[in-house]
Amino acid sequence: MHFDLKHSDPQSKARAGVLHTDHGPIETPIFMPVGTAGTVKGVHQHELKEAVRAQIILGNTYHLYLRPGTEVLKAAGGLHRFNGWDKPILTDSGGYQVYSLSSSNKITEEGVKFQSHIDGSYHFFSPEKAIDIQRAIGGDIIMAFDECTPYPCDYGYAKRSMHMTHRWLKRCMDQMEKTEPLYGYQQALFPIVQGSTYEDLRKISAETIASFDAVGNAIGGLSVGEPAEEMYAMTELVCDILPGDKPRYLMGVGTPSNILESIALGVDMMDCVMPSRNARHGLLFTREGTINIKNEKWAKDFSPLDPDGTSYVDHAYSKAYLRHLIKAKENLGIQIATIHNLAFYLALVEEARQRILNGTFVAWKNALVPKLDLRL
Repeated sequence: MHFDLKHSDPQSKARAGVLHTDHGPIETPIFMPVGTAGTVKGVHQHELKEAVRAQIILGNTYHLYLRPGTEVLKAAGGLHRFNGWDKPILTDSGGYQVYSLSSSNKITEEGVKFQSHIDGSYHFFSPEKAIDIQRAIGGDIIMAFDECTPYPCDYGYAKRSMHMTHRWLKRCMDQMEKTEPLYGYQQALFPIVQGSTYEDLRKISAETIASFDAVGNAIGGLSVGEPAEEMYAMTELVCDILPGDKPRYLMGVGTPSNILESIALGVDMMDCVMPSRNARHGLLFTREGTINIKNEKWAKDFSPLDPDGTSYVDHAYSKAYLRHLIKAKENLGIQIATIHNLAFYLALVEEARQRILNGTFVAWKNALVPKLDLRL
């Protein structure tokens, strides 16, 4: 696995590159749809390829460990064969679930004890176990086990947590060295920068992570409630330190405007549940702003879903028809909305890439971002 940096934008820190994996190339900047339990909710794999134009999807280590379990995944030959997705997959480490399940977990130097959200049973993740589980799942890119601190976070806690994340990273790296991929293709481990919103901690963490010389690096612990300005400041600081010849993955971000602003700061890869989760609530992303399709104003609007006339689904469904399906609680409505939102995100980063390559990225981004944040 290796990264080719194709072009850097002279007016910003945006980059265009290609990350080469054994399951195919990933053109960056890229947005990665989240398939928590082995599927992007309500979307067939052929739709992810043809309509959404996804190049890589995510799997969730915590959820896949609990159900269907690593024995099933091993018997299937890994997640690629289990779910029929033949392009790259990235798996998280379970570290974010440590954060999201904070009321029912216990963190020690050895690892994290937590309760299953399914049946209340207790489980334990160590850095070594997180690697072993991700070996069994078979992601092309796997993540180091870390602790995602909340916002706001006490400085002392953020510092202690960051150093523990660094120690856990060493253990993850050691476990990678001791084990082999199970399914005949390479897996690459990405370390994760932490440090909350403290500049000195972020600097220390970024320098530490860079010293491991991994294939790529991730930025975690952001988009957890902090103001966007702080998220951008930490992202820029870290991107300036992480090596320029390796892909940079900003975890859990975000809105369409977050995506474009992060690309301008030097981010290459992003993921977020927002496009699919918002779709299930009838919220559609468009180039003119966000639409709540449940509103009465769309009941007799027979225009395409995006005000600029673009359709991101196979057929040019109208706002009125989609509103009817959502209001009637028809599953097709959620499916159309999800495909629309995901395809919108992928079209956005695809155009960002082309704009970086042809030198028009900054002007295009600056004109588009104010519109993306509007509510129509």
